[in-house]
Order: sequence, then structure tokens, then C-alpha cells
Amino acid sequence: MGSEEKLQQIRERIDTLDLQIQELINQRAGLAQEVARTKLREDRDAFFYRPEREAMILRRVQKRNQGPMGNEEMARLFREIMSSCLALEMPMQVAFLGPEGTFTQAAALKHFGHSVNTIPMASISDIFREVESASVHYGVVPVENSTEGVINHTLDLFLNSPLQICGEVMLRIHHHLLSLAPDLKSVKRVYSHQQSLAQCRLWLDRNLPFAEQIDVGSNAEAARLASIEPDSAAIAGEMAAEIYKLKGLARNIEDEPDNTTRFLVIGRQRVGASGEDKTTLLCATRNVAGGLGSLLNPLARHGISMSRIESRPSRQGNWDYVFFIDIDGHRDDENIAAALKDLEREARMLKVLGSYPTAVL
Repeated sequence: MGSEEKLQQIRERIDTLDLQIQELINQRAGLAQEVARTKLREDRDAFFYRPEREAMILRRVQKRNQGPMGNEEMARLFREIMSSCLALEMPMQVAFLGPEGTFTQAAALKHFGHSVNTIPMASISDIFREVESASVHYGVVPVENSTEGVINHTLDLFLNSPLQICGEVMLRIHHHLLSLAPDLKSVKRVYSHQQSLAQCRLWLDRNLPFAEQIDVGSNAEAARLASIEPDSAAIAGEMAAEIYKLKGLARNIEDEPDNTTRFLVIGRQRVGASGEDKTTLLCATRNVAGGLGSLLNPLARHGISMSRIESRPSRQGNWDYVFFIDIDGHRDDENIAAALKDLEREARMLKVLGSYPTAVL
């Protein structure tokens, strides 16, 4: 058998598989519509998006995957299939920190897939407000970066918000120097968000020591400015480069190669257990010696692992603080439910901000 005949046979097998895949996807989409009709018969205000269900599906996809396609890529394909099917049930509106082309929009699309409608907002507080008023279904907000630490404004907004954390997204951040300029020597100004400037500080000092560094509201805004100022550049991601038609003068200029930002998905629903979950607590201590220790003792006593603790001013008085605590597990787990009862007795204030699946991709 000649090579051309062999290739033709392979292509015919691919065509047959493509037909089967297409038929199966449409069968899945039909079942999704049936789920929607069933839910609406029972509750006109039913939630169609189930974060715990999607997380369990994606974990199963990765666990049973045998290659040659990698686990992350396989899960990403299934995410898009689920996104398209969910759009047939209920087209979702997801608010993000705009304008178009920010890393927050990239995080929203990574988590929900490209079949949702992403709505840009001018500020993180606007995202909270739109979700609280039910103008959008969910919001995506940045909460911490592996290089620069927590985004305090996001934590502060939880103090008075009724919203629940419904999920988290880990996004690997690659910063590129984008410009209309022909080379680095032509760049007089560099625009970017203050976090991105900080994450690229060493590279900028080494390669653009005389360029003015200008802090703007977002990397997408930086890209917009660079698109109208030929002697300027922006630090931004690939999405912004595509939207504003900028070329990359340098790629991956972040100082830390593992630079990652964590985002939270905020919504109005309480999320069920997925089997691999995280719970975020907001606590305030009583004004007594050893107050923080009394908060942490119930967690240790019930064998609960704490992955993060951050303190923030409570805004209720000088030197009065609240604590944001991430623990492993779901609020409905037996040991966590028991610990929360003990913690409620010890704390001046306790608020469960949400239990949600740990990031899958």
C-alpha cells in the first residue's frame, strides 16, 4: 500500500469519527435542553449552572484520559462543549473587570467557556453591584497574585456583600510588551496596571531603563493607549494584542516564570459539594488576648487544613481587624460543619463566604 493510499484511509477514518463526534455532541445538547425544561417546570427561577457538577465532570475527563492529548487540553475541550450546551439552557451573563482584553476576561472565558456573554465593568465594586442586583448571573474578580499578593479591594467588598463564592480560577499570567513601535529603542512610555508593572519591574529596569512607566486602570486600557501612541508600549496579554492590533516587541517579560493570578467567581447561589472543595470564611475575633488562637483552635481540633489567612481592617474602629481564611473541604462536610459551630461560639462574627470546587484547570 502506497503512502497516499494509507493517508486516504486515515482521512476516511477521521471523517467517520468526526460524524460520530458531531452526532454525540448534538445528543448531549438535546439532553441539556431536556434538563432545562425539567428544571423550569419545578422552579421558574432555577439555577442552570452547577459549578460542582461541572467540576466533577472535568475531573472525570482528566482521570480517564489516556492521551495522546494532554489532560488540560482535553478538559478545555469538554469545558467548551459544556459551555455551548449550557447556552442552550440559559445564555449566561458574566461580569468582569474591563475593558475588553483584560486577564479577568480571560479568566472568565477559561472558567465558563466561550459561549457565555462577558460584560465589562469599570471597577470591582461594579461587578459586585451588578451580581447583587441580578443584572448579571455571575462575576469574576481577581483576589491574589503569586508575586504581588492579595488584591485588598476584592476582600474588602465581601465585608458587606451577600454574595457567595461559587468557584475559583487559576490563570497563568504571561505579560508581553506590545507596541506599534519598530523596536525597544523607540519606546518612550510604558503603560500598564500597577500590578503588572510590579510583576515586570526587573525586566523593565534592565531593558527600558529610561522609559516612563505609567500606571493605568487595566492592561487593556494600556493596550488601547499604545495603539494610538506609536512611541509608547503596553504590558498586556495576547487577547489585548489581538483586539488592539499590536505587535509583540518582547514576550513573557514577567520576572517570575510561575506568575499566576487567582480569581473568584461570585454569584447568588450556594454551591453543593464536588468532592474536592474549598471554603472561605470571614471572621472577627473578640477583643481579648489570644483571640486569633481561639479562632484557629476549632480548625485544628477537627483536623481541618487551612491554606490561607489574610487580615483586613474591619472599618468599624481603629485597630479592629477581620480575617479571611481558606480551608480545605466543603461546609457540609461533617468535620467542617462541627468546626463552624465551635468557631461561631468563639468568634465575634463569622460569615461563610462560600464553599466551592477547587480550580480544575
